[in-house]
Amino acid sequence: RRVAALQRAAADRREGLARLHGQVNALKSRAAAADDEVGRLGLAREEAVARAARAQRDFTALETKVAGLDAGEEGLDAEHEAASAALGDIEERLAKARDEAQQAERDRTGLLARKDALEMGLNRKDGAGALLAASDDVSGLLGSVAALLTVRTGFEAAVAAALGSAADAVAVTGTDAALAAIDHLKGQDLGRAGMLLGGGPLDPTVDVATWPALPDHAAYAVTVVDCPDELRPALARLLHKIAVVDDLAAARALAADLPDVVAVTRDGDVIGVHFASGGSSRQPSLIEIQAAVDEAAAQLAEAVAAGERLGFDMSRLESERLEAQKRVDVALAKLHESDATLAAVAEELGQYGSQARAARGEAERLTEAIAKAEAARDQDLAGLAELEARLAQAEEATDEEPDTSVREQLLEAARTARQAEMDGRLALRTSEERARALHGRADSLRRAAQSEREARARAAERRERLIREGRAAEAVGIAVGYVLARLEVSVHRAAEARTAVERARQGREHQLLEIRTTLRELGRDHDELVNSVHRDEMARTQQRMRIEQLEEKALEELGLDADGLLADYGPDQLVPPTSEDEDGNPPDPVPFVREEQQKRLRAAERSLSMLGRVNPLALEEFSAMEERHKFLTEQLEDLKKTRKDLLDIVKEVDSRVEQVFTEAYADVSRAFDSTFTRLFPGGEGRLVLTTPDDMLNTGIEVEARPAGKKVKRLSLLSGGERSLVAVAFLVALFKARPSPFYILDEVEAALDDTNLGRLLEIYEELRENSQLLVITHQKRTMEVGDALYGVTMRGDGVSAVISQRLREAEPA
Repeated sequence: RRVAALQRAAADRREGLARLHGQVNALKSRAAAADDEVGRLGLAREEAVARAARAQRDFTALETKVAGLDAGEEGLDAEHEAASAALGDIEERLAKARDEAQQAERDRTGLLARKDALEMGLNRKDGAGALLAASDDVSGLLGSVAALLTVRTGFEAAVAAALGSAADAVAVTGTDAALAAIDHLKGQDLGRAGMLLGGGPLDPTVDVATWPALPDHAAYAVTVVDCPDELRPALARLLHKIAVVDDLAAARALAADLPDVVAVTRDGDVIGVHFASGGSSRQPSLIEIQAAVDEAAAQLAEAVAAGERLGFDMSRLESERLEAQKRVDVALAKLHESDATLAAVAEELGQYGSQARAARGEAERLTEAIAKAEAARDQDLAGLAELEARLAQAEEATDEEPDTSVREQLLEAARTARQAEMDGRLALRTSEERARALHGRADSLRRAAQSEREARARAAERRERLIREGRAAEAVGIAVGYVLARLEVSVHRAAEARTAVERARQGREHQLLEIRTTLRELGRDHDELVNSVHRDEMARTQQRMRIEQLEEKALEELGLDADGLLADYGPDQLVPPTSEDEDGNPPDPVPFVREEQQKRLRAAERSLSMLGRVNPLALEEFSAMEERHKFLTEQLEDLKKTRKDLLDIVKEVDSRVEQVFTEAYADVSRAFDSTFTRLFPGGEGRLVLTTPDDMLNTGIEVEARPAGKKVKRLSLLSGGERSLVAVAFLVALFKARPSPFYILDEVEAALDDTNLGRLLEIYEELRENSQLLVITHQKRTMEVGDALYGVTMRGDGVSAVISQRLREAEPA
């Protein structure tokens, strides 16, 4: 400790002397800089005081002009405020009307888009759409089923689910027209299409009057659909005994009561005895889409009317706003004319005031800065004198180097004593472990003998219990024989009684069968009478509902009652032509022929569809797309520039990595050569790059040839040699790129005494600059350590950590 204290004192004196030299030079530089700063701040303060005086004189002179310019402002302010209040009220009402108009326009646009989308849904690109577009080439087409059917409101989804794929089909006049349409689809490769055949005979079995009666909440699907007469037989077959109910519970009850009736809910779920379908996310059929198109068209008309009404209100409010704005502008112009003079004078006055305040504030700050700079300069000068005196005293003192020979002798003696103590402790631990093992073996033998005695006692007791159970079993066998004899007598008597009961039951069943046959015949007669009455009632109800629907449709779509419609446009009236003859004169009216008028209707619908839709927002969409294209172009250029910058950075990083790796490899290779020759005297070892031309992707191979051997591959070396080569490589890394500490886990386990001694010499070199934490079982490795740490088991079986300081740490 005394030698260490002397060495530490000498080092402190050398370090303190260097620190004093640096502090003296630093204080001299700071004192010179402080003198220059004080001079500069003094000149700036004088300039600031002069500017403040000039600004104060100009401020006082201009302030006298402001007193007479405040008269006449009150009347102009009141007039302007009244006009502004009136304008604000009008603008508020106009803004409210504008918001309502914008909302109406958004609603109109949304409804228009929804109607267009739904109409696009009607024009599906499949075989059905191709047939409708080619009605001139294919004869006998009546149109789409969705367009020809009229479904009662609220029943669209149910009817679409009941029809299935037929809801999206094309109606034709008959089988010949269907075959012609199929040939056209195959010839043009236009896909597939379903077709509903019209003109067929009406099957008497599909008469609603003959079907089972339904509850009040249900109705047959065929009764809620109107269609042309020629499609009625086909539609009746498709909707045969399909009833529409409100929900799934009603559908379940109807299917249970009437097994031959299929129930379909208003949401489109189908429930039958042998089949069911339904769920969510169902694609809407053309019937539902057609109903949605009609609803959207009605809402669109209401939105257009509301938008036009709000447009008239906005025009009136806009004219009122312009009048109010003129009054506000006149009052504001007068007020501005009065304020202009005051503003000019006030602005000039404010400039002078701010200049004076700024100059005075700057002078005050400069005065404070001068005081701080002078105080710092005086403090630095005082510290400089003190440091110069300490430096002179430190330079006069001389360093003394202590004698460490006695300490080395004492360290060697202490090392020998610790080795003897460690050997004694290890022998004591070995004896204690052997004694504990013998005690444990004796205890286990005593426990085994006691277990054997207990097992023999249990075996004797079990043998006696088995003998007793055998005697009881013999007695039970005798009793069982007697019981079996009595049971045979009882079984024979029971069989005779059962035969008599069976003969009586057969006679009663024959009588019951005859009574049931009579009841079934009476029930059939009753059902036929009830069905006949119900069929007649349903037919009358259906005709009345059909007439009512036609009257409502005429009133809603044409604004005519039934009598007026028949009188003006009945089949007995002549049909006016739509084209002119070659001379430009209209031809004479012609009698009404249903097929010809239907053909004219289809041609008009086809011409209307060929016109397409006009997009009024095309210019706005083009401008938006052009702006989007410009934005994306700029983003693309930005991405290209960023990519170029990133590639430059990658190239720079690769260059730096290659440089650092090359330098590190060179240092490690040199250190490996020197370390290998020390661990393998007379041997050769080196590091070789696998691809020297590509330093970023190259690998490193280790070649090692111990003395007296010709092999170079590590796999051909012994375990100790391979371990020593790995240690040599690690030590080369440690020397090339030192670290504050290293952790080594049994790296010398496979080394003999000679190689271990060489490795310990390497440890001694590494410990000069780094701290080593070594996990080992080697005694020689433990001897060179400064401290030992281990885990042992105490007498009570609990592990404990022990430590032993072998030598004192050297001073830093």
